[in-house]
Amino acid sequence: MIQVIHRAFDILEFVARDAERPKLLSEIATGLQLKPGTCANIVKTLTGRGYLEKLEAQKGYLLGKQAFALPGSQGQQQALIDIADREMEKIRTAIHENSLLGILKGENRLVIHRKNSDQLVQAHTPDEKKAYDSSTGRLLIAMQTDEQLKKFIQRFGLPPAALWPHAHTKNRFFEQVEKIRSNGYALIEDSVQIVGLAAPVYKDGRVIASLSIYMPSFRFNSSIKAKMLKLAVTAARKISAEL
Repeated sequence: MIQVIHRAFDILEFVARDAERPKLLSEIATGLQLKPGTCANIVKTLTGRGYLEKLEAQKGYLLGKQAFALPGSQGQQQALIDIADREMEKIRTAIHENSLLGILKGENRLVIHRKNSDQLVQAHTPDEKKAYDSSTGRLLIAMQTDEQLKKFIQRFGLPPAALWPHAHTKNRFFEQVEKIRSNGYALIEDSVQIVGLAAPVYKDGRVIASLSIYMPSFRFNSSIKAKMLKLAVTAARKISAEL
């Protein structure tokens, strides 16, 4: 039994390396020198418990949501959350709107920490949604290297126009990517319900997360936009400096 537990952790750690790239079952077995049948049985169990996620279209595995939910498995994420929480509290005090800290998980944006406002009417967004459909997700996608972007498109395709207007063709997609990179932030104003602005969090020169402020669209205006931008960018820089 102890050997099986060790192998299960080995598999989780293997999948966590280059966490955005799905790992084939054969790749896991070969990389860990496991018999295919043994590897398949452990992977099946981990998938059933939510610690791994099987991507049918890509024929591979990523860490599942349950893996991110374990306090002890978050590692550096917990330090990131602790630092970010202080800055997110400052945002809530200054602008009285919601903020979140998100990462990229496959084709989705995954929220790892939230700070909700005390507004009577609040914007709501799920913990996990298509990255193309959020300011956090768009920023995290855009801040990948060109090679990573190419692989992302090959894996998940271009965004549908309904999810990301003006980015549904390859040329337009890369125009939007360059705009986000040039601005240093991503802003969604095209939603009829929620407006979100996201800024990058860096560690060792690499974007590892995104801090986003979001609100109902009826409260958004040019003055609020300026405040959101200043608060989000400043907070993201402070978090990055402490990591």
